[in-house]
Amino acid sequence: MKKEILNLPNVKQPDYPYNQVVKAGNTLYLSGQVSCDLQSGQFILGNIEIQTKNALENIKYLLENSNSSMNNILKVVVYMKNIFEVDKMNEIYKMYFKKNELPTRVAIQTTFPNKNIEIELEVVALTN
Repeated sequence: MKKEILNLPNVKQPDYPYNQVVKAGNTLYLSGQVSCDLQSGQFILGNIEIQTKNALENIKYLLENSNSSMNNILKVVVYMKNIFEVDKMNEIYKMYFKKNELPTRVAIQTTFPNKNIEIELEVVALTN
């Protein structure tokens, strides 16, 4: 199985040493997505609901431009600043998935180097 780095249109290359999307076989590995503009890399401020929506929109864009979709997500790792906001996050999260096709998931409380980050989502998905 060969590893392939996917450089996608309108996605700024990270300033740090990682790639947004790596493909191995028919599996996609997405780096953690936060509430930012993919084109500029600028962080977008907001509460947990706003940041969750922005991170999921980024994931959706990355997948759709990598021959995949939200329906192909196998696993999501959710990193949260405040795990007690999980219900607020879930209200947004569940809007992006069909009820009977939810991926596996784990939610972990953590700290972030940027104090404005409330959530980061890491995804593993299949291609179409």
